[in-house]
Amino acid sequence: MDTATAETVELLQAMIRNACVNDGTAESGQEIRSADVLETYLEGAGLDVETFEPTPGRRSVVSRIEGRDRDAPTLLLMGHTDVVPVSPSGWSRDPFGGELVDGEIWGRGAIDMLNLTSSMAVATKHLARSGWRPRGTLVYLGVADEEAGGEHGADWLVQNEFDAVGADYVVTESGGWAVDSPRGRRLVVTVGEKGAAWRRLRVHGTPGHGSMPFGADNAVVKAAEVVRRITGLRPAAEINDVWRAYADALDFDDATRAALVDPDRVWDTCERLRNRRVAKFAHACTHMTFSPDIVHGGVKTNVIPDEVVLDVDVRILPGQTADDADRAIVDALGPLARDVTVDRLHDRPSTQSPMATPLWAAFERLVAAAAPGATLLPRITAGGTDAGFFRDAGSVAYGFGLLSPAVTYDEFSSRFHGDDERIDLESLRLTTQCWLDLCRDFLG
Repeated sequence: MDTATAETVELLQAMIRNACVNDGTAESGQEIRSADVLETYLEGAGLDVETFEPTPGRRSVVSRIEGRDRDAPTLLLMGHTDVVPVSPSGWSRDPFGGELVDGEIWGRGAIDMLNLTSSMAVATKHLARSGWRPRGTLVYLGVADEEAGGEHGADWLVQNEFDAVGADYVVTESGGWAVDSPRGRRLVVTVGEKGAAWRRLRVHGTPGHGSMPFGADNAVVKAAEVVRRITGLRPAAEINDVWRAYADALDFDDATRAALVDPDRVWDTCERLRNRRVAKFAHACTHMTFSPDIVHGGVKTNVIPDEVVLDVDVRILPGQTADDADRAIVDALGPLARDVTVDRLHDRPSTQSPMATPLWAAFERLVAAAAPGATLLPRITAGGTDAGFFRDAGSVAYGFGLLSPAVTYDEFSSRFHGDDERIDLESLRLTTQCWLDLCRDFLG
């Protein structure tokens, strides 16, 4: 194992063991633990290192190598330090043990995305220690709170400390796995993401005694119908160019690929696909989606409830708006809408970066050397990342990295927020070298 990869492994293990679990509350995360690790690691290599802590314990680390040409581009390598909660009973090993077993590092965050956070830090330190003086400026950001929307991390930094983190180009999660398509091997680059239009539906009824339910205006019964209507929504499909390119690379027959880019046939095609992961992704990339995920209601078993609260995760495609989401919900409710109050919980627009950029060209050169014969494959992710905040501020942002051929898309996606999350040493080696090569090429 080379020195850089060994340092990535050690840093990754330390951050997994820090267990910076973000459950969405302001007090969770405590990314200060991993921020301290990163700060200690980066110091002493001639790097400028700053920390920002908008909320106690929610600390982010920024380090930079200043370029010698003020007109040259700035590149930000951004990785988050928080992880999602776990259910230990579903794991084969300690989810916060950071164990190295049979060439793989196990633990929550190993693939989402402490592997990239650690490898980016290692590449930044190695470049600084080598005396590298680029034309453009390199910025490294180990950021808090990605897993709960960035209020204590990237969103706050962009709004309040943009001079410290602003960049022309940003690289973050997620990408780098291979797709063996009818057009040859393709390596995925995330160029955009769907937006969010989370809604809270307050379903109103009339209180009464549970012993006399006949003809009652029961908010629970009404909420059940609301859920049925929301989940029964079948919005019109929208096919964009990024989805067309991605669908063209899927390992299906020509007829299936054609159906996946036909707005009149894509829904039925998703229902028929045996590969359910591809079906879920294809549906999400072509439709506004609605997922009722939280329900609260009732006060006592013998009291007919007068209110039930439903939280619905709505995701919108590029070109769609929060108002479009509200109209779709009202249309689905029909006459029930008069008994439902719709509150906006969280709105975040969809974002997408162009592909005709110097950084995309640098990715092409890197892939040509690292994986001869492979080409880039753009995609939009159904979930959200911190890249959106930077796109909104004018940056070009991509999700990238390099994974070993042994990590298939099915394995990669199942480990995101899943049980037995882990990453292999070859992927860590490839990704660490990827950042070293990319920075030298792109920044000069």
